[in-house]
Amino acid sequence: MSQGNILREIVLRKRNQRINTKELQISTTNSIVEGCYVKIGGINQWITIRGENRSNPVLLLIHCGPASTYSIFSPLLRSWEKHFTVVQWDQRGAGKTFGKNGKDGSGAITFDRLAKDGIEVAEYLREKLCLQKVILIGSSVGSLIGIMMAKLRPDLFYAYVGTDQNAPDTQNLLYTLSVNALREAGNTRGVELLEQMGPDQSQWSRKDFDKRNRLIVKTIKDVPNMITDLVLPSMLSSPDHTIRDLMDIFKGMNYSLEHLFDELINFDSKKYGKFELPVFIFQGDHDIITPTELARVYYDEIETPHKEFVFIKNAGHLACFARPNQFLEELIKRVRPLVPTPFNKL
Repeated sequence: MSQGNILREIVLRKRNQRINTKELQISTTNSIVEGCYVKIGGINQWITIRGENRSNPVLLLIHCGPASTYSIFSPLLRSWEKHFTVVQWDQRGAGKTFGKNGKDGSGAITFDRLAKDGIEVAEYLREKLCLQKVILIGSSVGSLIGIMMAKLRPDLFYAYVGTDQNAPDTQNLLYTLSVNALREAGNTRGVELLEQMGPDQSQWSRKDFDKRNRLIVKTIKDVPNMITDLVLPSMLSSPDHTIRDLMDIFKGMNYSLEHLFDELINFDSKKYGKFELPVFIFQGDHDIITPTELARVYYDEIETPHKEFVFIKNAGHLACFARPNQFLEELIKRVRPLVPTPFNKL
């Protein structure tokens, strides 16, 4: 999406919000459509639950970030709600949860705290909806929280589905892929900047981290761009988010990254290589933000009762939003059969 198209989205914001409001309506007999604050980890956290049939299996989606809430993407997942009950959670320090609590009320933000909060969310869903278990999906930075949750409490989940999966990078492949992508795009200055930063991410500053991501996002081609094609249009057309809500998203992202940067840059995924539940990796085949090659290496080393690796075709980062229909097909084909019939009821 060009800058001109983004300006057009801003101008048409009200119209697009009305279209999405209509698209998001659910009127089936056994449906569930809720959005509210729930006491999680001692603070009020925003949770939405949407589905056409509350007897369907439940998907708990762990968003990326830090603090990049996925509740803006609800219209893109509307087709999922026929087959699953979809739960979105604005994590501590993210979106409406950050707007409600602010800096002073958010408490310490660590990966351990977020994983424990996520487990509380799963327990809340199990009690509220009379479930045995839910299906856990972790995306991007949320995939780190997801593997922690799956490792800590496998009894809560039928399966873990990682997408945009963060993975160990002992050979500095992320750096090599980034340099190559910039070279192919003819971005000589970008190559120079990355070379100045060096291949060892553990030595990068937060400024280096942000710079690398901005450079790589600009090189994305042939697949939906995560910022201009997905994030910005979804933010601007979300009927559930006011301008203040959008400001809180950006504030929360900045605040949470301050807290989580050191942990993020040094996260040891190798500690999470053995699971007691089925593991699926659904990865965009052209993802260079969390490289598909790294996700595959991580997948090959995972020990689990059952695992499958699936390419989401013609997709980069945020594959479930770039190609929601294929992602849904894979969930129905591979993951939903793990939920016993009658579905997930106690």
